[in-house]
Amino acid sequence: MMRKYLAEFIGIFILVFLGTGAAVVLGGYTGGTDTGFFGVLAIAFAFGLSIVAGAYAIGHISGCHVNPAVSLAVLMSGNLTVKEFGGYVIAQVLGAFAGSSVLAFVNASSTSLEGFGANGYGELSAVGLNLTGALVVEVILTFIFVLAILGVTSSKATSHMGGIVNGLTLTLVHIIGIPLTGTSVNPARSLAPAIFAGGDALAQVWVFIVAPLIGAALAALVFKAFFVVKEETGIEIAGESDIDAAGK
Repeated sequence: MMRKYLAEFIGIFILVFLGTGAAVVLGGYTGGTDTGFFGVLAIAFAFGLSIVAGAYAIGHISGCHVNPAVSLAVLMSGNLTVKEFGGYVIAQVLGAFAGSSVLAFVNASSTSLEGFGANGYGELSAVGLNLTGALVVEVILTFIFVLAILGVTSSKATSHMGGIVNGLTLTLVHIIGIPLTGTSVNPARSLAPAIFAGGDALAQVWVFIVAPLIGAALAALVFKAFFVVKEETGIEIAGESDIDAAGK
């Protein structure tokens, strides 16, 4: 399990440093800053490609959840114990803090870079999205992301494509989510930048912890109720070796 926890630490470090780092370098979306369509696309692909890299680097070790919401869905699917889930989440949060810490060092070493790619609504949203809108958006985007993960990894016929599908799905939800909330769909990814940024970002971070967990739980419930597939043997496929090729 320590190998899995270390893998999760490294995976989310990659995600936070490269994903939120791209948001900082390209101007980000905190404080209502608008980088335009190509800026959104670049940031979205930075997050998505981080998942692709992580999935093929550590997916065979830990499943590359790198996201407490994904780990919650796997727990609800019966493929993690509560103890293992706790270890995954701790590793993910620590890895996210490591990513934001390095980004803080880079910011301090620069004469122009600032910010941490924190999520937010209201004045921290490029379009001024309110609290209710932020909650709804994050629940829906996380639901879509986690449902795609569960779907592609539910069968051995498609699980080898998990890294690419998960990365592209994360890119997709970021394209719409960045102007709205900065896109969380990942409590650990949101917590670390919010603590470093402080202020309104820290006051609002509960939204980006609660909403992704709700979205992931809904995805797990829907998948278990309607979409669990069966291989030719008739055995339901929802095992750790398949579902663990997960994503953000």
